[in-house]
Amino acid sequence: MAANQSLRQLVPPSLSAKVEGSFAYLTVRDRLPTILTRVIDTIHRNKNKFFEEFGEEGVQAEKRTIGFLSKLRNELLTDKPVLVLCDGLEDTDSWNQYLQRQQRLLGERDPVSWFKSPWLYIECYMYRRIQEAIWLNPPISDFDVFNESKTQSFFESQQAVISLCTYLQGFNRNMDDLSETQLMEQFYKLLQVSLWGNRCDLSISAGMENSQKASPIDSLSDLKSFILVDDSNMVWSALTSAQRPGEDGKTTPGRVDIVLDNAGFELVTDLVLANFLVSAGLAREVRFHGKSIPWFVSDVTSHDFQWTIRQTLAANHKWMSKSGVQWQSYVREGVWSYHDHPFWTMPHEYCDMAGDAPDLYATLQGADLILFKGDLNYRKLTGDREWDHMVPFDRALRGFGPAPLCSLRTLKANIQVGLQPGQGENLNTQDPSWMTSGKYAVVQFSSPHREQ
Repeated sequence: MAANQSLRQLVPPSLSAKVEGSFAYLTVRDRLPTILTRVIDTIHRNKNKFFEEFGEEGVQAEKRTIGFLSKLRNELLTDKPVLVLCDGLEDTDSWNQYLQRQQRLLGERDPVSWFKSPWLYIECYMYRRIQEAIWLNPPISDFDVFNESKTQSFFESQQAVISLCTYLQGFNRNMDDLSETQLMEQFYKLLQVSLWGNRCDLSISAGMENSQKASPIDSLSDLKSFILVDDSNMVWSALTSAQRPGEDGKTTPGRVDIVLDNAGFELVTDLVLANFLVSAGLAREVRFHGKSIPWFVSDVTSHDFQWTIRQTLAANHKWMSKSGVQWQSYVREGVWSYHDHPFWTMPHEYCDMAGDAPDLYATLQGADLILFKGDLNYRKLTGDREWDHMVPFDRALRGFGPAPLCSLRTLKANIQVGLQPGQGENLNTQDPSWMTSGKYAVVQFSSPHREQ
């Protein structure tokens, strides 16, 4: 414990919009207001729908919600103090306590405000305030302001989804004939497909179309050189070492948890990877962790998870439909399950999880491998801080390690640890936007049994 406390004292400051010209600053100044404007527009465009469903009450709720969000946008643009939440949801008190924590860190000099606070906190706070605006205005309180863009992204990636499902069904038919080496090669391929699926992120494009058009398998060899850290072999070892001998003499594979990021094409890549893990005997169970409320434009909710499986099942394509049938049966049999928890939509760094959400931490301890998808998870894993690029991934986790874990992430925020000496400097010279363009990626592994 003393070692963990000393690590916490040595941590660098949080990324923040205080630094003019930084990616955090440009996000808060430009991208977040753009997202809010799109949310307001979406609610306004659904005015007739609200009227048809709820009559005049629906129209009044639409007006009130737009007024709330317009005020929120103005608070952001003019760097007003951050306000307490007042919607009385299960996480409201936790959010307000977190605001008090931020105020204590700032001292009495300044109020906590949009540009002076940690970027991770402010960005999460904006999405939580969007939820508050909707929730406080029944009867439209269940409206997902990001649903249209998530649905559009899924349908625009249809060809890529078909090619991936066709590939999956192809090797499912030949699974029994694969040697362990061939199985490992297939695992590496589908891990990379899931990794690059993370580029389809609608929060980074401020809700603009950002779908996958090309066959994901065909482009893997071209993308290999853009993986800056590749610990795939350690992930494979964690999977295979989790297999335990059963009473009947056969080995029983372990449990894999996937902490999801985006709906649409990326979710399909995660489902395909999970299908492979189960059908190849590398996992007996896969638990998917998603968001309990609409989040960061394209993050997966329970509705998105179920809807994607239903759409795949109903597709007018043999192999896509067959994949959907398989996925639905996994869910029905409990081989796959979806879970959400308020902690995933809090601004906490994951090193705080054991203290702030001990039930979730205990759940994750039951996994033999946890895959954390995407940029926001990476930011929370590493605390979204100004780490030197050469700081080991284990150290940046600051004691977080419920189970062996791997981050699959395409870089869309200016934080990256675990690089080799000189690697970051070379990238700065060759491609100044390397940390934020989504062009580069990492497969970074950590095990709680390794030196931290």
